[in-house]
Amino acid sequence: MIDRRTFGKVFGAGAAAASLAGLSGLAAPSASAAAPNRPQPGGGPTVTPGTYTSFGALKQVHAGVLSIGYAEAGPADGPPVILLHGWPYDIHSFVDVAPLLAAQGYRVIVPHLRGHGTTRFRSPKTFRNAQQSVVALDVIALMNALRIEKAVLAGYDWGSRTADIIAAVWPERCKALVSVTGYLITNRESNKMPLPPKAEWAWWYQYYFATERGRLGLEENRHDLARLVWEFNSPTWDFDDATFNRTAASFDNPDYVAIVLHNYRWRLGLAEGDPRYDRLERRLAAGPVIGVPTITLDGEADPFTPAGDGALYRGKFSGKYAHRTLKGIGHNVPQEAPEAFAEAVVDVDGF
Repeated sequence: MIDRRTFGKVFGAGAAAASLAGLSGLAAPSASAAAPNRPQPGGGPTVTPGTYTSFGALKQVHAGVLSIGYAEAGPADGPPVILLHGWPYDIHSFVDVAPLLAAQGYRVIVPHLRGHGTTRFRSPKTFRNAQQSVVALDVIALMNALRIEKAVLAGYDWGSRTADIIAAVWPERCKALVSVTGYLITNRESNKMPLPPKAEWAWWYQYYFATERGRLGLEENRHDLARLVWEFNSPTWDFDDATFNRTAASFDNPDYVAIVLHNYRWRLGLAEGDPRYDRLERRLAAGPVIGVPTITLDGEADPFTPAGDGALYRGKFSGKYAHRTLKGIGHNVPQEAPEAFAEAVVDVDGF
């Protein structure tokens, strides 16, 4: 476990930020880009979102049906942390989180999920499946390929769901969990029930993707559509073109459209999964309780955050637990509030 008392001492200005880049392999910011010392949600280190822009050279490893592209930061013998992104995002959601954790001695692994970035299917014959169980199995395969027995898992959006599944079904592989928006394991029968109109409106793209018109729209307008979702999901986040474009490059993956469409269509019961995982999906649909130490995070400005300060899903976590609501933060929590996200990882590791 990392000593949390040193966590807030990680960053000074300029030179300290550059030294972290040398440690983690990320591109160093200029002195003018370094963060001023300022209080953050829950205390902790200080780094302005957008301080870092690149992970440097990515690694690639065969893991199950995939060749997974991933960024790695920190010492190779450090306690492992796996950071999992969502849609429509990529590994750059963690570009500021990774050096914070690397400077604390963690081995940080940030993989592109299937259909994104440099991750590729190893065979053209493999079903381009994106049901929830296979995405989780991808992470288990990655851990096996990297000989990581157990890790802290932290994610948001698709990444939260994936981390939740591993924590629930394979707790021996998950030391602790940070999950944005709480408990996201999908029950497709429950998904048949309507939400309040405002909540349904927030999910407009899910229904768009259920149509052939939506498939063509995603194919032809993948960057513009993603940017629209970014703006809606994070109404207080003033990201620039360069920040978006770094992530949008990951959408040029040849399997991006197939994976995104299958994920959302499967959730609505409009696409079949792989029958080999039916038993696992039935187990997930039953809503298994998560017993590993957990911190849940909600962005106050996230349109998908349920009301009630985490109360709606509190009963799904039976182990040591804390919930934090981040004021003025939207859906992409690690990129909008990297200090708070990194601090949650360190804190939950110390539970």
